[in-house]
Amino acid sequence: MTVIRLVRRAVALLLPAVLVAACGSGPPAGPRLLFAEDFTGSTLAAGRWVTCYDWNLDGCTNAGNREQQWYRPEQVRVSGGQAILSAVRRPTRGADHVVYPWASGMVSTGRPSWSGRPRFTFTYGRVEAELLMPRAPNSFPAFWLMPASRYTPPEVDVVELIGADDRARSTVHWRDPDGRAQAWVHESPARDWSDRFHHFALDWASDRLTWSIDGERVCTVTDPARIPNEPMEVLFTLAMGYPDPVPDQVHDAELRIRSVRVWAP
Repeated sequence: MTVIRLVRRAVALLLPAVLVAACGSGPPAGPRLLFAEDFTGSTLAAGRWVTCYDWNLDGCTNAGNREQQWYRPEQVRVSGGQAILSAVRRPTRGADHVVYPWASGMVSTGRPSWSGRPRFTFTYGRVEAELLMPRAPNSFPAFWLMPASRYTPPEVDVVELIGADDRARSTVHWRDPDGRAQAWVHESPARDWSDRFHHFALDWASDRLTWSIDGERVCTVTDPARIPNEPMEVLFTLAMGYPDPVPDQVHDAELRIRSVRVWAP
């Protein structure tokens, strides 16, 4: 009788611990991580990133914006857990035979060439990155999404600094029923975005786009006509001279990227 009591008591004490262990044995439910980059090592991961647009021909530029830079791979370096896009005032001849006053850097999860395949695309989810922005007037740093189809709009800009007013812009581009390009822009209050790394994020769902900065929601779009529904590439670009030429006294600029993440919905 004494032995039976002891066994029952031991089982009673053990059972709650077994139940707790069983309940906590699996991973917590939550979004699935699709893409993660912490820029470890000293070189850019070629399996994840390219250093030009799809129209890479010994470098590239965005001629549609009349930007002043020619993107070159040597203007991107990896150091200290960061990808550093460097713009330098140096006459650089492009494949289009134009001499650009600036050489700069960009990274994209798109194609290494026109006939290549994108490194990474996603449709819906959360994309986020930590950025240390330049403060050079008329530098044009941007963290944005472009369709894998190469046809824009649509386009979603997680953050851009344009001109010299230090306002962080969140933008969505789309076409109206007549095929005309349209854009909606939210401007966050001006501040020095070069003072430290800031966390920029976009939550992209089929029925809304939500932007946040440093964990605080700044704006939301819910109009279905404005929300893209096709695979998108992730880009970080450091353009120069948009919308106006860079002042003569500015000779360089840097955009530093840290901790890029893309999560499934």
